[in-house]
Amino acid sequence: MSTIFREQHATWPMALLAESKVVTLFAFSPWMVCWCSLNRRAMHSAGFYQVSFCLVHCATSPAQTLSSLFLPVDTLRATSTKLSLLPQMLIRDRNQNTKSLSLEKKLAADWMLSIGEIALDLNVLSNPVAASVFVLGERNFFCIKENGQMCFMKKLEHNPSCFLPYASVCEGTSNSLIGNHNNMLLVYQDVTLQWAAQLPHVPVAIRVANFQDLKGVVVTLSSDGHLQCSYLGTDPSFFQAPKVESREINYDELDTEMKSLHKIIKEASKTQDILPLAEKEDDLTVAIHIAPNMDAISQAVSTEVEGEEVPSITVKVKIKTRLVVQNPKVAVSVQPPLTVTQDLFIIDSMGPGSVSTVTFGVFLKNSYPPAELGGAVAVSYSIPTGIPRVSQCNFSLPLRLVCIPASPLKNANYKVTIDTNKLPVNLLEIFPDFVEAFEEEQVNALGLQLIAGSRITLLASKTSQRYRIQSEAFEDLWLIIQELNTRFEKHFAKQGAKDFRCSFAGPIPLQEYFEKIDRHFELRLNSKKYQDLLSERAVQFRAIQRRLLTRFKDKTPAPLQNLDTLMDGTYRQVIALADAAEENRTALCQEFTRLRSATHLIILLIELWQNLNRDQTVILEATLLPLLQDTPQLGWEESVDAAVTHLLRTCLSKSPKD
Repeated sequence: MSTIFREQHATWPMALLAESKVVTLFAFSPWMVCWCSLNRRAMHSAGFYQVSFCLVHCATSPAQTLSSLFLPVDTLRATSTKLSLLPQMLIRDRNQNTKSLSLEKKLAADWMLSIGEIALDLNVLSNPVAASVFVLGERNFFCIKENGQMCFMKKLEHNPSCFLPYASVCEGTSNSLIGNHNNMLLVYQDVTLQWAAQLPHVPVAIRVANFQDLKGVVVTLSSDGHLQCSYLGTDPSFFQAPKVESREINYDELDTEMKSLHKIIKEASKTQDILPLAEKEDDLTVAIHIAPNMDAISQAVSTEVEGEEVPSITVKVKIKTRLVVQNPKVAVSVQPPLTVTQDLFIIDSMGPGSVSTVTFGVFLKNSYPPAELGGAVAVSYSIPTGIPRVSQCNFSLPLRLVCIPASPLKNANYKVTIDTNKLPVNLLEIFPDFVEAFEEEQVNALGLQLIAGSRITLLASKTSQRYRIQSEAFEDLWLIIQELNTRFEKHFAKQGAKDFRCSFAGPIPLQEYFEKIDRHFELRLNSKKYQDLLSERAVQFRAIQRRLLTRFKDKTPAPLQNLDTLMDGTYRQVIALADAAEENRTALCQEFTRLRSATHLIILLIELWQNLNRDQTVILEATLLPLLQDTPQLGWEESVDAAVTHLLRTCLSKSPKD
């Protein structure tokens, strides 16, 4: 017997019973009930019974003097018996030399009740009148009277994990705390749900405790040892606002205050913006530095340009933080045919005052000139409060990235003449990075060759203030005229001239521009035609396949009737149409870039022709350049048509109502 108690006595519940000058100690385990009796003469007897499953709670009924043992003998029944019968039963078995020590077969139960499910926990709640047995099942909650009669049963919506019944302040009722596997703590009064609270864990044990002046603290324990003390409800606030002494109203002061408030509201309504105003000092600043010269060893890889070595340039992005930023990501974007060596950088979290630098290269990938020599860098990050933010910075690339020096041409198909209000300037001073040894004597002519385009010639008049730009391709004039205008402004700004202005006498080359629009629209129609033909041939190919499979599965072979030849021809047509559609898509991308270049050129010539200000130019750019990429569903033609229609109804409308 000592060995049995020594095995796991620390985890066994125990009970002490004093009856007829004999003290009996009981110890219970899930599979065994042990007892030991002592009298005044120190004589003792001991024994144990084996059980299959045991949930034990010992209680003394107020109406009786003997204690009871509530024991679910198996998983589907609740059983009650008296503790005093166990020692007598073991002595009787020893006198009769009974070998079996199975408690289930020998124990005479006072009552037995079938609950129909596995019992998870058992508890007895005593009151001055009678005791109640509470049993927690897998899906139900039972309350049983002392005589074994069912008091009530509550069906639970979720699987319970533990429970604790306790006395209620209302007479004739009882309260129960039930925890479930949904991290919920439910408070029931009999079968009525009175309160529900969310817990951070699944409770496996619940108790109610008192800590000094704080009573009714709910203590829960999780399976991983997390102990939490919770308090249902909130303490009432006893704060009372102090009484304000009554005073006379000064109407003059109120009128002055009201006028000042109206003035503040009026000023705020005038300058109100949809977006919130930016902070005076940014949390993160982005600075971009572009190398002054091309890379000695080009970083261009997988380029489609043939015949010329494609140069590259290094761009360095410097990021400086004022506060702590978390998980910053740097995204780089340029317009095709330009590309970058790496378009995404992931940086570790940065502290206050930290500086981080990323470097990437830019080069020309496809075999056609770009419409813009610019890009953007966006840095996305989160501040310590978890709010995401984005900082963006634009940069411009040098013309030398897509253009090299060349000998000037005397004649060309497309010519544009630009007038200035200043004396002629030596072109070698305006384009010092494109000067070669054989051009030093030709101060009035400069030749430029686009790496993936045509040759452009700049001619300066010796007697007038005019400059002629000529090329074999209409859209290639855009980059050179823009660069010439920009460098003229910088050159005369250094000399202190504030009234410098370029102008264009006209006419606007609309016929050449319309040819680019027609070519782009033709390629879009071809793309739709190729898609329709490819869909028809694909349907035909699948129909031939189904017929051939039917012939092959037939038990009596039939002639193919040239279906294999028809299938081979259809397959070749599908492949040819797919190749043609891919070539048309590539040509459409190139033509859309050329159309953007031609549109930029037309906008610039209109600006110089009509002397438009910056706001008017922005409206014109938004109207004629609404898209950065062309799509089959929404093309450039549809977008410009809608934008021009809106412009005619608003800004360009003759009616004063509009």
